[in-house]
Amino acid sequence: KSVCGKAFGLLKEQQRQKLEEINKEYMEDQKYRDEDDLPEKLEGFKNLMGLKRMMEKLGVPKTHLELKKMIVEVTGGSSSNTINYRDFVKMMLGKRSAVLKLVLIFEDKANGSACKPEGPPPKRDIASLP
Repeated sequence: KSVCGKAFGLLKEQQRQKLEEINKEYMEDQKYRDEDDLPEKLEGFKNLMGLKRMMEKLGVPKTHLELKKMIVEVTGGSSSNTINYRDFVKMMLGKRSAVLKLVLIFEDKANGSACKPEGPPPKRDIASLP
């Protein structure tokens, strides 16, 4: 093996260990103890709609086309409709995640959501009404 091959192998092993640590956290977390078939879910596939719901829960809704492009990029073109858990985690934590995060930040700023005030609207009195 070449030096690059060994380095790549070590990197892949570190990534595998990182994913196993993440899985272990979920398996040992009290919140997920009652979850049926948790090991299978952690190894399972997410379809386009499942990924769409996940991204919406993360606060970054995506169109079907954007999701397909993300899936193709992460899976290396092997699929455009499903993504497995490991690929999803790789997408969020891997080297490309820096680019993904920049895109998400840019999209968030482009949508103007940074200007929205947080919390409930201020109280108004009769004099402030139009």
